[in-house]
Amino acid sequence: MRGMEWSPTGRVFTTRSGEPLDAANVRRDFKAIVKKAGLELEWTPRELRHSFVSLLSDHGIPFERIALLVGHSSQATTEAVYRKQLRPVITEGAEAMDEIFADDDGEADALGA
Repeated sequence: MRGMEWSPTGRVFTTRSGEPLDAANVRRDFKAIVKKAGLELEWTPRELRHSFVSLLSDHGIPFERIALLVGHSSQATTEAVYRKQLRPVITEGAEAMDEIFADDDGEADALGA
């Protein structure tokens, strides 16, 4: 550790000496944390990202906001990458279609029958 020689760089996460983290650093440290927590060693930082998106989506956060939070330049990228995690929007769409095509009793009408 550099101690007094270390100078802040504006980075949120760095090595102990203040250098930028590389993917190998992150994977190694993450694996150690997962092991210490007693979790399955298959967990990776990518699963955390997918969990983050899933939780936001499950709580009704709009695509646009999720795209910003995960650093995508467009909503289309978020939709393509995280399609499986974006359940509430799909559910809302299905519920809207049920309302649109409901008969007078409030029941979904199968193909207008």
